[in-house]
Amino acid sequence: MTAASKETLGFKTEVKQLLHLMIHSLYSNKEIFLRELISNASDACDKLRFEALQNDGLYEGDSELAVHIDFDKDAGTLTIEDNGIGMNRDDVVNHLGTIAKSGTAEFLSKLSGDQKKDSQLIGQFGVGFYSAFIVADKVTVETRRAGEAADAAVRWESAGEGDFTLESIEKAKRGTRITLHLKKDDVEFADSFRLRSLIKKYSDHIAVPVFLPQETSTDDADGEAKKIPEAVNQAKALWTRSKSDISDEDYKEFYKHVSHDWNEPLLWMHNKVEGKLDYTSLLYIPAKAPFDIWNREATRGLKLYVQRVFIMDDAEQFLPLYLRFVKGVLDSNDLSLNVSREILQQDKQVESLRSALVKRVLDSLEKLAKNEPEKYQTFWNEFGDVLKEGPAEDFSNREKIAALFRFATTKSEGEAQSVGLEDYVARMREGQKKIYYITGENYAAVASSPHLEYFRSKGVEVLLLTDRVDEWMVGHLTEFNGKLFQDVTKGELDLDDLADSAEKEQQQALAETHKDLVERVQKALESEVKTVRVTSRLTDSPACLVVGQYDMGGHMRRLLEAAGQQVPEPESTLEINPAHPLIERLDKEQDENRFAELAALIYAQAQLAEGSQLKEPAQYVARLNKLLLDLLQ
Repeated sequence: MTAASKETLGFKTEVKQLLHLMIHSLYSNKEIFLRELISNASDACDKLRFEALQNDGLYEGDSELAVHIDFDKDAGTLTIEDNGIGMNRDDVVNHLGTIAKSGTAEFLSKLSGDQKKDSQLIGQFGVGFYSAFIVADKVTVETRRAGEAADAAVRWESAGEGDFTLESIEKAKRGTRITLHLKKDDVEFADSFRLRSLIKKYSDHIAVPVFLPQETSTDDADGEAKKIPEAVNQAKALWTRSKSDISDEDYKEFYKHVSHDWNEPLLWMHNKVEGKLDYTSLLYIPAKAPFDIWNREATRGLKLYVQRVFIMDDAEQFLPLYLRFVKGVLDSNDLSLNVSREILQQDKQVESLRSALVKRVLDSLEKLAKNEPEKYQTFWNEFGDVLKEGPAEDFSNREKIAALFRFATTKSEGEAQSVGLEDYVARMREGQKKIYYITGENYAAVASSPHLEYFRSKGVEVLLLTDRVDEWMVGHLTEFNGKLFQDVTKGELDLDDLADSAEKEQQQALAETHKDLVERVQKALESEVKTVRVTSRLTDSPACLVVGQYDMGGHMRRLLEAAGQQVPEPESTLEINPAHPLIERLDKEQDENRFAELAALIYAQAQLAEGSQLKEPAQYVARLNKLLLDLLQ
């Protein structure tokens, strides 16, 4: 090859940013580069094994898949080589010149410049190959895709700055060889003992053998020591081993391999099932939500194996979208080796496997919530909003999912979401028939809502729902343990299970006594509200706004409007508290113009109390100023 055949290309912008951040943020955890590169090499072997099911000629006479690591301390180099699927020129440009991962721009926007925080985020993103530049000032990749000619191989080289070079080379063996030209401060990784310990620590679970040269005694003929490759790891897929033979550290390291997350998992479930279904699953729940958890189009799912043969990454058919945070491996003996994503959508076995895995996850979360509530709270803080999608997506499990929900309530300490629905139902007031809730933009807004006054006076607990998904979620859940959900801001308050007969009679008497006042307020606000009535839900506030039982709540309406959607104006009801001094003063007002002004002020206050924006805030301020001036005269 001549120098003229070498081509220089620029990295995509996001790769430049990521390389800079990695080199400067991950210096305290350098050794993870080896785990990432061995993991990639193992994946390449898995992919060759799968493609060779249809074309065993891809093995090219060598079906013993392995990863070989070598080093030269004098030259300061470290080499990781596999005989897996390899890459052609297009693969190299696509995989090593850009980050083929959805949400890259969003990820980069979240980086703050704080090295400690950024290193954790980079770990969640999963940068794989690029971790080589943590310890190397130059990286050379030589690769040939299985089944292609020897002269179709490619050499990629870069110093991890602005560009990389590509040139065609000859490579007799398929697969990929990565040579790291180590930085002066990182030659420690060109050492047999150091490499051996790291392979055992991070890659013992890799299903292909990882070889490291072992020096033998001096040979009599030439006086030089011989290097013989020796397998360092167990080279047996971790999920196929007995649970009693696997340590917690093994499980944690395998999680990092399958998820490319550098944090330790929160929980794992390892199960082998034989009978009607024959499969092994090893599922993990992360400790931290990935940066793209809300991107429903992001790749997700389990690593799928059939009879220990790797089939595909991100098999999303085995878990519903509301469990998209679950990572891990499924190894089935019931599926066909030539299964594809299209076939998975039609295979009856898939639905059975999916049901079994969902039950496993939900049961494990239920056990965690019961036995380790503080640890479960960590899970809830990270993934609670995602789990709330469950009742709409998984009707058959909606009650089981709902039992895992945690909420702040009028009886909880602050805004901590720590009350489960089972606890709420267990301490309901005698005779209480409904689960009461209120939705709003934040804890402070809902906790101070006038709609809660009556419930507090009666000692009735109300759920305080402040997540964007909550009103939508309750719309699909509708009931729990036979108790219907009731939004305290909707419909006329039913006193049947909250008040005694004397209180009901008193409420009816108040409505009758203040019939004229209600009609006057109705006339003054006829362009603003559908109707006016005497309230049964207020004890301290003068008025509040209520929408119909089946109308969209104010919080959901504001969310949709903020998203640019057209939402019809609700037909609101203004409920007035005749025992409040302001309403008493309003009732005594004889001047109808002044009455209308005061009624409009009270209506505007009710709007503000529920979190709505005033249509004409300047008019409200003018009315309020006029009232204050009148009082000061």
